Amino acid sequence: MVVGINSFQWHNKLMETARVLLADDHAVVRAGIRTALEDLPNLEVVGEVGDGNELLQALEQLQPACLLIDVTMPDFEPISTIRWIRARYPELFILVVSAYDDDIYVQGLLSAGVNGYHLKDQPLNDLRLAITRILSGERWISSTLLDKLLKPQQTVNNLPQLSSRQRDILRLLVAGLDNRSIAHELNLSIKTIENHLTRLYRQLGVQHRLAAASFVHEHPELIAHSGTMAQTEPEPVPLPVDQQTTILVVDDNKRYRSQLRRMIGKVQPNAMIYEAGNMAEALHLAEKVVPWLSFVDVVLADEDGIICTRRIKAKLPASRVVLISAYPDREFHRRGLEAGATAFLDKKDLDAATLRQIIQDAIG
Repeated sequence: MVVGINSFQWHNKLMETARVLLADDHAVVRAGIRTALEDLPNLEVVGEVGDGNELLQALEQLQPACLLIDVTMPDFEPISTIRWIRARYPELFILVVSAYDDDIYVQGLLSAGVNGYHLKDQPLNDLRLAITRILSGERWISSTLLDKLLKPQQTVNNLPQLSSRQRDILRLLVAGLDNRSIAHELNLSIKTIENHLTRLYRQLGVQHRLAAASFVHEHPELIAHSGTMAQTEPEPVPLPVDQQTTILVVDDNKRYRSQLRRMIGKVQPNAMIYEAGNMAEALHLAEKVVPWLSFVDVVLADEDGIICTRRIKAKLPASRVVLISAYPDREFHRRGLEAGATAFLDKKDLDAATLRQIIQDAIG
């Protein structure tokens, strides 16, 4: 089911000409897809792009109804960018056309928001059928993938134990950084990063970086920050807890997220602290890790932290959400409390004593 379109709108959309954007780094593949779609009624290919930067510009300029994409293009991090595209263009139909048939790879993209997944080795008639189904509001998965996806998934009881360095590398990989950027961020050589990734892939049982990102997406506890890891001062006495406290920090400013995480780690070393930079990541983590407490910025780039709060509370009524803002406003305060927030705080007031009281109240 596609977000934001009712049955009446479906009918109108099918009567209109659907504008299609092709995204693949191989011109010959784009040409083949364009040819395959030429005889479909009410469909027009309005553009072609070959990398992630071109794609984001074309989406803004052309406003297509449907995107056919191979997510292994240059300058394109599949999971996080698809989530961003889905949030930015909720009515856009997204059909992945790929050579990869890895079930983790497919599941990761489906959970990120694509409407269908088509294998490149399938007949062109199937591709035409796939886009027709997608535009009519249905999901599409190539038949050869169904057996893999429908097999009962084995529960992962014992996830691999990763070092602090491995967790740092995985966090940056999931954030979309390439090997050179990861090496620069961690002040290591590219060869060292490549060696780490080779071992990481083996430990996770995956073959490539997208599958690794998908695995982490399904098991975010792999890269959770431990409160004790964040300490740079003598360890304080932790607040009494029956189990490890799970805290979610939602802010589009990476530097501030890190600062708040370190502060929480000093106050509550037992905490497992998760970070999200946008609403889609926050809601995914909320569902996966069930935080006891969330700190949510009111302004998340072009998204609304108050809406994020309402959705977290809808998923987890017992969870506490504290809205934070660098620009406190009476109307934000009113709307935030109506959305279910426990408190609304100015960021400059978030010191160690305040955090300790908030966490103690949430646990107690």
